[in-house]
Amino acid sequence: MSGHSKWHNIQLKKGKTDAKRGQIFTKIGKELAVAAKDGSNPDLNAKLRDVIAKAKASNMALDTIMRAVKKGAGELQGVNFEEIVYEGYGPAGVAVIIKVLTENKNRSASSVRYILDRNGGNLGANGCVSFMFQKKGQIIIEKKDGIDEDDVMMAALDAGAEDFNSQEEVFEITTAMEDFSSVRVALEEAGYEFLSAELTMIPDILVTLKLEDCEKVQNLIDKLEADDDVQSVYHNAEFPEEWEG
Repeated sequence: MSGHSKWHNIQLKKGKTDAKRGQIFTKIGKELAVAAKDGSNPDLNAKLRDVIAKAKASNMALDTIMRAVKKGAGELQGVNFEEIVYEGYGPAGVAVIIKVLTENKNRSASSVRYILDRNGGNLGANGCVSFMFQKKGQIIIEKKDGIDEDDVMMAALDAGAEDFNSQEEVFEITTAMEDFSSVRVALEEAGYEFLSAELTMIPDILVTLKLEDCEKVQNLIDKLEADDDVQSVYHNAEFPEEWEG
């Protein structure tokens, strides 16, 4: 999973930029609204609790979080979003899963298809690539002075994490989907702050890219992520170390 992890870290760095922050908050706001349909009390709604943790990890203000929750729960006027998942392929045979939250299915389908077609990809049938991925919890903790690697690893594994990886700038913790909430809560209570904490799709099968394909694949992912209706883009590309992106 090293290639996927490396790309995920690049996304995190890009996500910190001011230019993207507003778009990130808009997307998380949609997730909060959808999760709150099953109840606005996070103590009784595990999905909402997890999305709130994701919002906090992105430094979303509490009043903004609560406003999105109230809209989703019907306490404030808001838009009714529907979740749709598209699957397809990008350049070099890279598998792509695109999660969308939208109030206009026709617009979203046309937009996703257009982006794929114009950037060397194609839309496939449901299930055409999802078998290559597993739904997992993923928690990213930034390496800082005062944080001991062994302490983080033991806290994560004792809480039920499946895997722990120490990378150049971050610790990456992977959990089973059903254990994500309990591991996240245990690490929060231990005093750790997260760069990212969310359910994600991790590929079992990686496609190692040639240098000439890297920019094409990144361009497709960037275009998809820039679409207002697209919440998340998952892929199985492994970018070579010598590519500087």
